[in-house]
Amino acid sequence: MKRYFFVVVILTIPAVLCQMGEAFGQSLMYSTSTGNTRFSSETPLENIKAENKKSQAILNTSTGELAIRMNMRDFVFPNKLMQEHFNENYMESEKYPTGTFSGKMDKVIDYSKDGEYETSATGKFTVHGVTKTRTISGKIKIEDGKISVNSDFQVPLADHKIDVPEIVFVKIAQKIDVKAQYVLVPVKK
Repeated sequence: MKRYFFVVVILTIPAVLCQMGEAFGQSLMYSTSTGNTRFSSETPLENIKAENKKSQAILNTSTGELAIRMNMRDFVFPNKLMQEHFNENYMESEKYPTGTFSGKMDKVIDYSKDGEYETSATGKFTVHGVTKTRTISGKIKIEDGKISVNSDFQVPLADHKIDVPEIVFVKIAQKIDVKAQYVLVPVKK
């Protein structure tokens, strides 16, 4: 009987904590499907820029777990030919349609208090079908019930087996600059 009672208590704790968080006006899950991810490649011969305004992110404030997903075809370039080359020749978007990050915040943050925090997240970063463990630094700002996540980092093409033909090698940087800006709002149940 004691064992049965213990199992029931352990199984109901997560549900009770979730309800308690909501009762005190604190959601445990925050998300967006309109996150902004931009990248640029700057060389003396050519500057390339693209933007994805459909990046998806979800943050569990009780565990610090963070997941980000974006479709490669949602990156928009000023030049349609560049966009076509990006999807067909470099990212092989047909074969590798998404880029993802799945990890955990490295610092405990009190999400119930407005403020700005320097932080980082460590996890699995997957691009072009290649997964690497990465620690990505950034800032979190908590204000008016929203959580803003901002980060600037670089992605080395060689780390993700993205081949650049010799003919355009001098036009594409070997490390791509990435800027991510996501405004997360509480997930409604």
